[in-house]
Amino acid sequence: MASAGMQIFAFILALLGLFGATVSTLLPNWKVSADLGSNIITAISQMQGLWIDCTWYSTGMFSCTLKYSVLSLPAYLQTARTSMVLSCVLAALGLCLASLGLKCTRWGGGVQAKRHTAIAGGVFLIVAGFLCLVPASWFTSEVIDSFLDSSVPESNKYEPGGAVYVAFVSAGFLFVGGAIFCTSCTGKQRGPQNCPPNNKQQCCSASQPTDNKAEYSLQDYV
Repeated sequence: MASAGMQIFAFILALLGLFGATVSTLLPNWKVSADLGSNIITAISQMQGLWIDCTWYSTGMFSCTLKYSVLSLPAYLQTARTSMVLSCVLAALGLCLASLGLKCTRWGGGVQAKRHTAIAGGVFLIVAGFLCLVPASWFTSEVIDSFLDSSVPESNKYEPGGAVYVAFVSAGFLFVGGAIFCTSCTGKQRGPQNCPPNNKQQCCSASQPTDNKAEYSLQDYV
């Protein structure tokens, strides 16, 4: 089994991944307006997120609007919403299981139970990282394709925002943390102890099951 220090390191990475995934899900800057010249006069910056769109004005004021209609959203945005929420939920469950599988804790059962719990927590974290990586990649691809499309006016072109990069980093943290927890079950099984030549009879007799001892004792009386 992996050392307790590596498991604690993996737990910290997974905790940072969960925090980052949650923050990136709520941030409104998944894509920001591209500054291509004098295409924006009043509004300094426009940001769009998974749940809310915000506009910053040169006067220092800003306004935000929620995206109420789900069916009117494009497919990549709906997928990003669902995947990020599932990623946060699975990451939280994975952390709960991973905390039970830590070697430095007393709860979680015996060594074998902790090993299986650590594997389950690692699998949850890896799946959560995958669910965080897919929407970030798809969202970035859509933004870049729209930016490179010559038919789109400059005022409607956007660039990937900070929330996308936070999602990428969080996915990496979840992947690494989950992989460490999954590899924490690859410890070698302890085999039978080798008896020294001079104490072979005493050692082997001690390793015999109690039923065999009883059988031998009964045979002696026959």
